[in-house]
Amino acid sequence: MSGGAVPRLVIAAPASGAGKTTVATGLMAAFTEAGLAVSPHKVGPDYIDPGYHSLATGRPGRNLDAFLCGTDRIAPLFLHGAAGADLAVVEGVMGLFDGASDRGELSSTAQVAKVLRAPVVLVVDASSQSRSVAALVHGFASWDPEVRLAGVILNKVGSDRHEQLLREAMDSSGVPVLGALRRDGRAGTPSRHLGLVPVAERRAEALESVSELAARIREGCDLPALLALARSVPELPDAPWDPAAELAPAAEQSTAAPSARPLIAVAGGAAFTFSYAEHAELLAVAGAEVVPFDPLRDERLPPGAQGLVIGGGFPEVYAPELSANAPLRAAVAELAASGAPVSAECAGLLYLSRSIDGKPMCGVLPAEARMTERLTLGYREAVALGDNVLAAAGTRVRGHEFHRTVLEPGAGADPAWGQTHPERRVEGFVAGGVHASYLHVHWAAEPSLAGRLVASAARIAAARG
Repeated sequence: MSGGAVPRLVIAAPASGAGKTTVATGLMAAFTEAGLAVSPHKVGPDYIDPGYHSLATGRPGRNLDAFLCGTDRIAPLFLHGAAGADLAVVEGVMGLFDGASDRGELSSTAQVAKVLRAPVVLVVDASSQSRSVAALVHGFASWDPEVRLAGVILNKVGSDRHEQLLREAMDSSGVPVLGALRRDGRAGTPSRHLGLVPVAERRAEALESVSELAARIREGCDLPALLALARSVPELPDAPWDPAAELAPAAEQSTAAPSARPLIAVAGGAAFTFSYAEHAELLAVAGAEVVPFDPLRDERLPPGAQGLVIGGGFPEVYAPELSANAPLRAAVAELAASGAPVSAECAGLLYLSRSIDGKPMCGVLPAEARMTERLTLGYREAVALGDNVLAAAGTRVRGHEFHRTVLEPGAGADPAWGQTHPERRVEGFVAGGVHASYLHVHWAAEPSLAGRLVASAARIAAARG
């Protein structure tokens, strides 16, 4: 079977809260335990669900976001992630037809399903309905004829009698029932202010939860029928995304191409769990040695680090522990002061500030951070206002914000970005080799960001001999 014909399913729902993550993760785990190589994917920008997907499959969880990366990159990124897989399972976002605000179907699960030519299995919360489930499914099945709604999994079913009523109602819908799952809190995943608690913070419990989900799926779903459905897909005509090919144009335009291979330290661990898999791939292809470290445990940066990437996560949850690691805070400040390239997004921005809720941080940026009750969430469009280690002046990007913190001030004398949508404002900090911002950007959409960061670090590596 060619890579373009990889078997695939999209797991969607009428609305958030129906159980998409439960079903998608359970299916990934059940098929993996059955001996299949399963490629996990998530529609939208969310970082947390892919962590559970990765735990279930042993492969990197990957995002498919048409707003962040462009519609034309969805299939190539999918094929890149699914290389060598026997099956790909794509978990949707929100309701099936919900996308970016005021953008029609852009970034919706339905759009991704159409681009991937993949059948959709709808997860329906059946806890408060019986015959009405057929009307609901009929509406979703007929709304967009280009979306192939090929099956339903009934979730939160109360009893055998309830399941019988639901199945009898569904008989007239023309959409087959491929599973029925009872109400069950045994495999629950805890949540807090930004959604599910990431895998890195509860790995042992998460492994147990994923195993329980797999057992529930085996008991309640028709796995052979689901696999047959996944194998009924046509071949995709697209070529897989290739990070080396993506970086080639940027390399050709570069005026400085040092041969030194720089070491880029990448923050990880429980406090910094938000990262797209393609970022590390792009850094490596651009010529960097990528070395992870944990700011909660490591008292120094990886030896010889010439650059630093600090992604998103939950530094506000771990502020006391991060603050207590004074040796590492000093090492980060020293690296930043040396002019080495430092890219920090959201949690990284807060870590570089003077403090979070009064707890001392790295002190690289002249700003204070604090938690609030207000959630800042949404897609953004922005432009680089000047040349910096991450982006050339005029570089336009799409990103998203997702936090309950505020930073005062919110921008430095040289802001990281000028946001152009949904409101015009400046945001973030550029100082020396530091680029720090609340904005999460998917580098697959703008690979030059990785190339520029590595080139800057390479110059430092070459200068040090």
